[in-house]
Amino acid sequence: MTTAQTTKTGTERASWVPMVGLFLAQVLMSFNVAALPVSLGGMVQDFGVPPTTVSTAIVTYGISVAALVMVGAKLGQRIGWVLIFRIVVAVFAGSALMMILAPTVGWAITAQALAGASAAIIVPSLVALIAENYHGAQQATAIGSLGSARALSGVSAFLIGGTLGTLVGWRPVFAIVLALAVAVFIFSFRLRSDGANPAITIDVVAAIFIGLGIVLLTLGFNNLNSWGVLLARPSAPFSILGLSPAPVFIVLGLVFGQAFFVWTRRRTKAGKVPLVSLAVFGSSRERAAVYSMFIVVALEAALNFTVPLYIQIVQGRTPFDTSIAMMPFNLTVFIVATLVVRFYKRYSPRVIGVFSFSLTTIALAWLAFVVTNNWETLPTILGLIVFGIGQGALVTLVFNVLVTASPKELAGDVGSVRGTTQNLASAVGTALAGALLVTILGLNVGQAVVDHKQLPPSLVAQVDLDNVNFISNDDLRQALGRTDATPAQVDAAVAVNEEARLSSLKIGLLILAGISAIAILPASRLPGYRPEEIPEPANVRR
Repeated sequence: MTTAQTTKTGTERASWVPMVGLFLAQVLMSFNVAALPVSLGGMVQDFGVPPTTVSTAIVTYGISVAALVMVGAKLGQRIGWVLIFRIVVAVFAGSALMMILAPTVGWAITAQALAGASAAIIVPSLVALIAENYHGAQQATAIGSLGSARALSGVSAFLIGGTLGTLVGWRPVFAIVLALAVAVFIFSFRLRSDGANPAITIDVVAAIFIGLGIVLLTLGFNNLNSWGVLLARPSAPFSILGLSPAPVFIVLGLVFGQAFFVWTRRRTKAGKVPLVSLAVFGSSRERAAVYSMFIVVALEAALNFTVPLYIQIVQGRTPFDTSIAMMPFNLTVFIVATLVVRFYKRYSPRVIGVFSFSLTTIALAWLAFVVTNNWETLPTILGLIVFGIGQGALVTLVFNVLVTASPKELAGDVGSVRGTTQNLASAVGTALAGALLVTILGLNVGQAVVDHKQLPPSLVAQVDLDNVNFISNDDLRQALGRTDATPAQVDAAVAVNEEARLSSLKIGLLILAGISAIAILPASRLPGYRPEEIPEPANVRR
């Protein structure tokens, strides 16, 4: 049970001790996700399998969360949030132990499937338990801490995981995950108890529709680059008359998603309990919050894809170097996501949202003009910090708008909507950045080859320009070493590659800035009230 104290204004102030456990629960999930890419090399060496096999563990975790998060919200309402929270945290601890002891890659994949299924219930649990244990300004601060926890976990996983992976090995990284799970389980006994509602039923048909829809959309967007945006590439698992399965999966995912909404509306009209209450999307303000959340998370995913791409692939540096380069951004998000709640008393969500998207637009446009092949210049760091300010403020803001606009009993549904939106947005943002950059690079290289007199058609014919991708200068020199290119032609090709890469990056950032600018439109539909003016949820939706 939580303890409380009375403030000078006579309102009851809850203890922050339970929130420590909820904060660590968010850290637990985010640290596990961030630790997987860092551990990739060590797992490949340990298990003696290719990187693509190990990466299946990462994909398995994401798909498990995406497919089950809405079912998780209903399970929490049926069994009771505190009880089910403890159960899945214990399962998460078991998955971490499996990772530490895993003798084969199959164990690791199974462990991440369990971790993903657990996270699918933890995600809505966090929102429901915050709504149960905190109110008013404390609730806004608690919600902000979840956004800051994600940023903190990303930094710490790269720094701690990179150091342990280099000096000791990848398994101790998951000992940290195990320790976090144990700590969360202990803190869970300070959470306020809530009653279960056995009358809650799970809509199996809706669960199948939304599960298939989200899995297909996630797989489709995540594999646009490797399987092909339109025509199937050799790496695609299959093709349909030459068509890539990625766009097919996306279309089918949209069909199942639409079927979910049609079925849910019909079930609601019949007076039955839906899998997720569509009241969460009940007004234009709430829909604006969901759209804004989707766009800002997609922009963050695009940037998180772009920076490692250049630092690790183009510059040939380590994940540790990537974490150092991204530290200004992640630290800014961590600080701003926590402190932005202080502005809620002075400015409305609409003002903060429009201002924050303006910041992300300016930052991305600034980066497009000042970025070079070195991410550690002062102008570049300044751009990352400004983007971090806007992103940190937005993630906390739109989440808080959704929680505020819904009654406490729908907090789990809000959590599931948040989890679904963030999963899809991450997949779309990463796919968008990859497809965008590779497409622009291909166009730039093709044009540069035509214009460059030192690269004759006979040399170009020996290079596969239909499969252009980002490679380092050393890899390019090695590839050209297998052709009859002269040293002068190799130098010219490297110069073309450097110029095409940088141009692709700049154009890509400028396009992302345009998307961020468009997002100002849904942000302008966010609520215009301040926290002390917030009406009851029933009135907010009018």
